[in-house]
Amino acid sequence: MSKEKNIIVGCDIGGAHLKIARAEDGRIVEALTLATPIWLGLDRLTYAARQAAPLFAGSRLNVFTMTGELSDIFPSREAGIASLLDIIAQHFPGKSLIYAGRSGFVAPERATALAADIASANWHASAAFIARQLGTALFVDMGSTTTDIIVTRNGVIESDGYNDAGRLATAELVYTGFTRSALIGIASAAPVRGALSPLMNEYFASMADVHRILGVLDENDDKQPAADGQAKTVEASFVRMARMVGRDASDLALPEWRDIASWFSEQQLRTVHDAAFRVASKLAGDRDAPIVGAGIGRWQVRQLAERMERPFIDFADLIAAIDEARSEASSAAPAAALALLAQDLA
Repeated sequence: MSKEKNIIVGCDIGGAHLKIARAEDGRIVEALTLATPIWLGLDRLTYAARQAAPLFAGSRLNVFTMTGELSDIFPSREAGIASLLDIIAQHFPGKSLIYAGRSGFVAPERATALAADIASANWHASAAFIARQLGTALFVDMGSTTTDIIVTRNGVIESDGYNDAGRLATAELVYTGFTRSALIGIASAAPVRGALSPLMNEYFASMADVHRILGVLDENDDKQPAADGQAKTVEASFVRMARMVGRDASDLALPEWRDIASWFSEQQLRTVHDAAFRVASKLAGDRDAPIVGAGIGRWQVRQLAERMERPFIDFADLIAAIDEARSEASSAAPAAALALLAQDLA
């Protein structure tokens, strides 16, 4: 008689994406990221839950973290948490626990009282896993929208901030991401034929356009519409980026536009580097402590590691997973971390 598998599903409910990782007997076998722009309506999340139903089949336990409570569809974070807890109860089958960060896993009925610990605690799940696996590291997770930068030392998370406000102030949360960040949020000007051109203060283009032009974007990672709602091609990205400096794509040669795209990518990297340099000062005496990269922006994180002269480790290489699921699990690091951290709870 075959032994029943211990199946645990980790879920990270964000404002823009739902990330899910399925673990069977302590190994990630599937991971998935779905677009859920809940600022357009909570039906986007419930529809994604239906799409993801096969990943929950046979699960003994589902564990959840969230950042979606910050969405402007909710009047407050507490109201957002309450709404998301209702959706979990109604649309995600099986036994559930909520990750409350420093308070650990809690039953859904206790979650509302721990809203301050639950709100935007997905970073804590990933960092807790890194602390358990490596002990000491600089963890950098660049997603579509934000970048988390966390120190772990001797198996302990050493963060100066906890909530969004505190982490913004300590540089442990940087509001820049690999795809969704608007170019006007990356820089205020760009070099065009020897002159520094101010940018249009409009959402004409995003970092997805930049990284598409540079050839480092996996199109599967860009799950939201382009700024103009048009095609996601290199040619269309040139058109969108050109508008940022008041031009048409035909105004410059393609190598010139690629140089401008490189400028934007470099400006983003400098922003993250400044924050990482500040956070990593806690590791000044440990030059061998690696940078662990997660999220769809691992290409940028790898460059950061080179710039900071630290070893780079992909989160994918730290998790027990089948090869086919590793990359997607690294892109959905909090969900994968939850599924593995909760192995003893089922």
